[in-house]
Amino acid sequence: MKKVEDLKGKSVDELKKTLLEKRKEQFNLRFKKTSQELENTSQLRNIRRDIARIKTFINQQSEKTA
Repeated sequence: MKKVEDLKGKSVDELKKTLLEKRKEQFNLRFKKTSQELENTSQLRNIRRDIARIKTFINQQSEKTA
């Protein structure tokens, strides 16, 4: 995942685009897990945390503008 400094430099639209990409990646990992093709299951946890981190930055950005 990108570092926190990378997320701070992005706009809300860029963060939403990144969030969409991470959600697609999460879906694909879940699909691989159920078909037992996923070897590194810690990837699911990392993606989930990345999504939460991105959502937090989106909320912080929207609070600043409001």
